[in-house]
Amino acid sequence: MTRATVIEHAKRLIAHPSITPATGSVFDEMEAMLEPLGFEISRFIAGDRPEDAEHGGAVENLFAIRHGAPGSRHFAYAGHLDVVPPGEGWQTDPFVPEIRGDLLYGRGAVDMKGSIAAFVSALQDLPEDLGTISLIITGDEEGPARFGTVALMDLMAERGITPDLCLVGEPTSVNQLGDMMKIGRRGSVNMWITVNGMQGHVAYPHNADNPITKLGKILSEIDALQLDQGTDWFQPSNIEFTDLHVGNPAHNVIPAKAKGRLSIRFNDQHSGESLSAMIQEIVERHGGELKPIISGEPFLTPPGDFSDIVASAIREITGVDPELSTSGGTSDARFLAKITPVVEFGLCNATMHKLDEAVAIDDLEQLSKIFALIVQRALR
Repeated sequence: MTRATVIEHAKRLIAHPSITPATGSVFDEMEAMLEPLGFEISRFIAGDRPEDAEHGGAVENLFAIRHGAPGSRHFAYAGHLDVVPPGEGWQTDPFVPEIRGDLLYGRGAVDMKGSIAAFVSALQDLPEDLGTISLIITGDEEGPARFGTVALMDLMAERGITPDLCLVGEPTSVNQLGDMMKIGRRGSVNMWITVNGMQGHVAYPHNADNPITKLGKILSEIDALQLDQGTDWFQPSNIEFTDLHVGNPAHNVIPAKAKGRLSIRFNDQHSGESLSAMIQEIVERHGGELKPIISGEPFLTPPGDFSDIVASAIREITGVDPELSTSGGTSDARFLAKITPVVEFGLCNATMHKLDEAVAIDDLEQLSKIFALIVQRALR
């Protein structure tokens, strides 16, 4: 079998316009890369019922596994083939990969088709009897994530498959490849507040009930909360107001309804449920209603053998000593951490989601070598 380069793998994936939620040809490409390497491929569509449309609709997922000897350790790599919309203003077609200088351009080059290409390239250098290796690949990480990694985990549970360790290939590096890896993430909950009042004339407030006044009291009380001081591994939890809406076109009318929205990013001193209950008490005390949606709970993989394996591989290939961090937004690691220890590591994130997204060719080649070392040492 002819060995494909990591650049060739990355180009093949970027060439498919897999805007979230992704299905179809990009998964055909992924399957074509993995089958010659001895992987059993399972593909399925989730979220294709009519009632699922409001949560993003149909998503394709792929689970690939190459079994080692009975009783051998199982190492999993998780990633996503969907990308955010490219937007207008690219120098070239975002789905026609192009090398200019020492950079490979294209939507998904960093987040995260480049990382997947690096892992597939690394597999070519690993003996098939090393141990069990799997890839957990979704088409719905950039979207609602309702029918992606969670559905893949359901499939794995049905088959009695649980990895010993999982590496999520998100772009975690900041200024240079290897300067940061993630051992945890904060949780996320979004909340919608509705306050109903009674419409009336502003000159006769006794005949009306102003919901804006009540909403103001609610927001003021929430704003005064200090959730925590942070922990050894997490920054303090924070509450941010993200929207206010009344929609009152008349200057002389007290409106009938006022709405607000907030987002909380929280560390492992809280849960989505406990924070929802805390805010709900405040909202209801002032006559409002609350609708919370928990996007994910916080997780932490305490520093230990797994993080040491990843960090030592990074140092050996790049000479960089990575920072162990829990910063940033959520990722699908929040789901996988429920079943196995998870660490996130990948490319530099400077151009992800931006126009002219690009990855350094040297970074792709080094990342593939790092991944190969990680898998070898994790399966010993």
